Amino acid sequence: MVAPQPSASAILWRRVNDHLEVFWVQRDARLAFAGGFYAFPGGRVDAADANAPVLQTIAPEETAHLSACARELFEETGVLCVRDADGARPSVSADERRALRRDLTERSPKSGERPGRFADLLRARGLAVDARDFAFAGRWITPRFMPIRFDARFYLVECPANETADVWEGELTHGEWIRPEVALARWRAGTALLHPPARHCLEVLAEDGPTPRGLERLRNPPDVDAESVAKRIDFQQGVLLIPLRTPTLPPWTHTNAFLLGEDALVLIDPGSPYPEEQAVLSGALRALASEGRRLTEILLTHWHHDHVAGAETIARETGARIVAHRETAARAGLRVDRLIDDGASWSLGSHRWRALYTPGHTRGDLCLLDESSGALLAGDTVAGMGTVVIDPPDGDMTDYVRSLERLATLQLRTIYPAHGPAIADGPAKIAEYIRHRADREAQIARALAQRGRATPAELVADVYTDVSPALHPIAARSVLAVLEKLERAGKVRRAGSFFESV
Repeated sequence: MVAPQPSASAILWRRVNDHLEVFWVQRDARLAFAGGFYAFPGGRVDAADANAPVLQTIAPEETAHLSACARELFEETGVLCVRDADGARPSVSADERRALRRDLTERSPKSGERPGRFADLLRARGLAVDARDFAFAGRWITPRFMPIRFDARFYLVECPANETADVWEGELTHGEWIRPEVALARWRAGTALLHPPARHCLEVLAEDGPTPRGLERLRNPPDVDAESVAKRIDFQQGVLLIPLRTPTLPPWTHTNAFLLGEDALVLIDPGSPYPEEQAVLSGALRALASEGRRLTEILLTHWHHDHVAGAETIARETGARIVAHRETAARAGLRVDRLIDDGASWSLGSHRWRALYTPGHTRGDLCLLDESSGALLAGDTVAGMGTVVIDPPDGDMTDYVRSLERLATLQLRTIYPAHGPAIADGPAKIAEYIRHRADREAQIARALAQRGRATPAELVADVYTDVSPALHPIAARSVLAVLEKLERAGKVRRAGSFFESV
């Protein structure tokens, strides 16, 4: 399990006429953490942040978080929330502000380090962070299944009257002032992805604003465990994620089970064989049932053990039917109550989900498409990071590439994979996968032509130079799948355990 990194975020707010607005930002879709998601300005706590001047006497750890919050707010939005020794707001010209911000944000091409330090910047100008401007608004820790984790402290910050927020493109692609209720409407429509902390903050501010009651609610969110990790993860309304620890392939440790719907629910891939993980899922289902949300069906995207192992247990407990493609039903080793095929659909609240038959990873693979938001539940057709293993004979590279090409024709938005984080820019990911498979195929064909005759394992050493040797046996299965695709196309021929160029 990855240790979380200390971080801080600023919930920047202002009042315009009679309504409240917050400043939210959209992260670049290419970022490894929360790419494409909407969030509040913030980032990691740097070592130098503990040395920043603060007007109030507070603990060193709190100094570091407050300084990081003020620094990230300035770096990402240009809002300089500091004071002079007398507690007054400083007067900083637009040109000087741009220069200071550039000094903090530009990194050395050699070391990757920032040339400027926020603490030095403040001291040189007789400025300091005033703790009274940053109201602690809760602590959230990224769930354990994520490959990158943060221990984030949130602060409610009123935008100073003389400050203007704007975003410089880089890690962020967009920033705007928005009413909390409007932001939540975009989340419900599936056009703005939110992590649980951001959604909770928006819900509280929409209802209570930055009042003492609102601040108390921000500091004590529901549905978190003793370590401040969210128990419910719904990046968009009607898509609830429950990650379950499974015996899956590295680097993953969990399989993402999803609950779709609002009243009637469909459960996707309850794959954990472990009783304690099944208990987590059962507890979540009981809590939802108490809210009038009942499980009706369990859908299996394919037959692999880390996707189906908990299905029968949940079916017995809830009475839900198990549904799957006929190829999955033939291989899963469990009872399937209803067979489904390409085009099967479910009306779940305001969303309509349609099954897409996408063989390749296995013969029975299904994806699910939300026709209103463009969200795609991808099973193992797409991974949150890295690529997908195609393992013959059940895996077929020809089918897999055709399935990717089919997905490329759809109006996709967010992809929810079975392993790893959500992918905000679905079309870009599908295009990347198609390019990657074409490049790998060309590399394998060239390597075989150079050798004249080789086994898949021999070609792995030539082609997968960017992969740990410990994973070469797995990579060899995907090489075999490519060779079989080339064999069908008449470009190579098989000679026992060897392949030869034609």
